[in-house]
Amino acid sequence: MSLIPQLLLALVLQPPPGQSEFVPVNELPAAEKLPAAPFLIVAYAFVWISVMFYLWTIWRRLNKVESDLDALARKTPQR
Repeated sequence: MSLIPQLLLALVLQPPPGQSEFVPVNELPAAEKLPAAPFLIVAYAFVWISVMFYLWTIWRRLNKVESDLDALARKTPQR
């Protein structure tokens, strides 16, 4: 008796059948298409902004080191 409800439950919980063949991108529904251009532009922008930020931080640290060296040179006696 308990076998029939288990079989019915197993049939209801079956996953949908998978895709069995190749579907070209131009035949996909509009909801499943992901254009690559916006992702590529965002990725390049992120990389360029990151590089510029890194170079700016190096420039600031270099200026601080130069000012520290100038202050040290003023404090030490000349030979």
